[in-house]
Order: sequence, then structure tokens, then C-alpha cells
Amino acid sequence: MINLEGMTGSPVRVVRSDRDLTKGSIIGNLWTLSWPMTISSTIMMLGPAVDMIWIGKLGPASIAGVGISAMVVMVINSLMMGLFMGLRAMVARFVGAGDNQAANHVSQQAFVISIVFSIFMAVIGLFLAEPILMLLGVEADVVTEGAAYMRIQLIGMFTMSFGMVLQSIMQASGDALTPMKISIGTRLFHVALCPFLIFGWWIFPQLGVSGAALTNVITHGVGGVFAIWVLFSGRTRLRLTLKNYRFDGNAIWRMVKIGIPASVMGMQRSLSDFILTWFIVPYGTAAVAAHSLITRVDTFVFMPAMGLGQAAGVLAGQNLGAGKPERSARTTWLAAALFTSFMIIGSLIMWFWAEPVVRIFNADPGLVEVAGKFLRIQIGSYLVYGVLMVLMNCLMGMGDTFIPMLINVVTMWGMRVPLAHYLPQITDLGVYGIRWAMVIDAVVGAVCFVLYFRLGRWKHKKI
Repeated sequence: MINLEGMTGSPVRVVRSDRDLTKGSIIGNLWTLSWPMTISSTIMMLGPAVDMIWIGKLGPASIAGVGISAMVVMVINSLMMGLFMGLRAMVARFVGAGDNQAANHVSQQAFVISIVFSIFMAVIGLFLAEPILMLLGVEADVVTEGAAYMRIQLIGMFTMSFGMVLQSIMQASGDALTPMKISIGTRLFHVALCPFLIFGWWIFPQLGVSGAALTNVITHGVGGVFAIWVLFSGRTRLRLTLKNYRFDGNAIWRMVKIGIPASVMGMQRSLSDFILTWFIVPYGTAAVAAHSLITRVDTFVFMPAMGLGQAAGVLAGQNLGAGKPERSARTTWLAAALFTSFMIIGSLIMWFWAEPVVRIFNADPGLVEVAGKFLRIQIGSYLVYGVLMVLMNCLMGMGDTFIPMLINVVTMWGMRVPLAHYLPQITDLGVYGIRWAMVIDAVVGAVCFVLYFRLGRWKHKKI
């Protein structure tokens, strides 16, 4: 039995969705978790994609500014997601072991991490938005647009942070359906509200790119309120309570110790994208805008299948907590095969309809040409992402985060960034060499994850 010292009371009661996910059909359990996570992931990306459609009507400077600022926000989101990976791993392990009391206790401590993180991000948003963008050397109008977007996003980070904690708790406990319902409701609200705040429709002020950022903050706040009500009222698999709450530095450190490598992994990947944008800047605003658009398209393509990877991570963690490592392995390989099938379908769509996809956002001929080529090159990454992302999610879901971080750091800074710098110089690929560097990094990373996973060291990981 996995336990935490010093906990008293019995705060947790399973009221529904109490299916034991460590037993029965692996495919059935994957389906139970993955389809709601798939919808949640897709809905999560629908809001930013719709934002970019509206922002595209404001001009290339707005597209480039918001695109670059969104990458900075993604770096910070990656840091945040990594910190809460420890929460997901511990909740999944405790639920798999039948220790719901411990799952409640670590969930309480996660709110402390969220509060501290949100305050720190608000300070960065207030004072460093413009300096961060100016480091890239982009034009003044791009800095102006991007800083307005970034500042609001970071000051309002507390809504996203609390929402992520609450969603992580529900999903790691085995309830993916409730977060899906919350995501659908909040994103529909997002889609409806966004143009009103951007263009000043009806009684709303015309806020431009600031309206898009404010929409994100508001909708995450609304979703967080619903999630708090669900978790504390017992309408999900794991009921939370603040009864007998006490600050537990040891539990926080254990979460952070698991989460730091995951944070480094996600943050440095987003940071490398930021550096790649720096490499693209000399090729002009059209190239920067194309890179920004394809980054959004990439994420939108990945996120539906990412639901399967996240589901596999939860199941792998619960099975390992239940003392069933071989079942964790079978779950991982099956999910990787299914994920790859989805990505093959996505690749075919992008190969034949790259330009029409780009025109959804902006019909500028120069932008469409560059972005269309970027998208077809990216197909090479799509074909290996099934293996890469599922194995990474499963390892992190079981609390094994250090070696995945090491693989990402080595391939990122030993291959992606150097190749992105030199390929345009030593070949005639030009700006397209930067996208090819991203593909090479993904292929090598997938091979490394396969080799490490087959070693089986994760089976003995203690948290």
C-alpha cells in the first residue's frame, strides 16, 4: 500500500465512474479515457485556433506578434504542466493502489504550488513582456501587438493554473468525462466571446489582440469555477476536501522532484521553438507569420491524438501503482500503434490540402506558399509522433521523468537547434532547413524513447 505519513480521516468517496482501470480489457480502458481526453484536447486547441482566425483579419503584424507571444506563453505553460506532472503521477499511483486518502492529500498540496507559480508569472507579465519580445529583434509594431497579448495572458495565469490542477486531478483519478464536459462548455463560451472583445461588437470595447488574451483568461476562470464545484461536491471519481488540511513540504517536494524534469523537458522544447523563431526572423514577417500559423496547425493536429497518449499515461501509472508493470507495457505499445494510425490520416490530409488549410487563417499568397511548404515538411514529424508522445506520456505518467528529460535535452540542443542554425547556411534549403531540423530531431527522439522504454527501468520507479 502506498501511503503518506500523518494523514487522518477519510475524505474521499467514489460516487460514480468507479470502474477499476487496472483490470479488464486494455483497449476498453483506453477507449474509456481516451475519447473524452481526445475531445478535451481538440476543444482546448479550438479556442486559440479561432483566435488566430480573427486575429488574422487584423494584419500580419498582429499574427506575428500574437504568434511569438503565444510561444512564450507555451514555454510557461510547459513549465506549469511539468510541475503538475508530479501531481498526475502521484494521484494515478495512489488511485491504482487504492489509497484515495493519499490522493486527496497531494491534491491539496498542489494548490500551494499553483498559487506561488501564478504570482511569479504575473510579475513577469507586468514588467518583462516588451523586453522579452525585443530580444528577438522583431519590428516595433510586432512588439506592440505581442506585448499586449502576452501581458494579459501572464497576469491572468492563475485561472489557467488552477484549471490545470483541477483537470489533472480528475483525469489522473480516471475520470476523463467530466473535464471533457467542462472543456466543451468553456470553449463554446470562448468562441462566442472572442470576436466581441477583439472587434468591439455590440456593447463591448474594441480591444484587438488584448481582447483575444482576455477571452482566454475569462474562459479559463469560468472553467475553473465549475471544476472546483465538481471536485468538492463529489460529482467525480475523486472527491476533494480541505478537511484536516496541513501544509506538507515533503509532499510538495516529492511532486516538484517529479515535476522539475518534466518542466525542463517541456520548457526547453518550447524555448527551442522560440529560438527557431529567432532564426526565422531574418527571412521576413511572412516567414515568421507562416511559422506561427503552422505551429498552431501542428498543435491542432497533435492534440486530438494526444488524448490517447494522455490516457495511456494515466493507465500506465495506475497499473504500476497496482503492481502490474507488464500491463503498463502492453497499454503503452497498443496506444502508440493507435496514435500512429491517427497521425498517418492527418499526414495524408496535410499532404493533399496544405494550402487550403493555411487559407483558413490568411489568404496572402506569399504566406500561403511558405506555410504550405512548412506543413508538408512537418509530415515527417507526424509519422513518428505516435511513438514519441505515447512513450513520453507513459513514462511521465508513471513518475519516470529524468531520462525522458535527458533525451529531450540532448536531441534538442545537440541536434535540433544546431541543425536549424547550419542547414540554411550549408544547403540551399533556406528557411525550410529550419523545419527539416525539427523533423530530424523528432525521428531521433522517437528512436531513443523506444530503446529506453524497452530497458524496463521504469518498472522499478519509486515515488
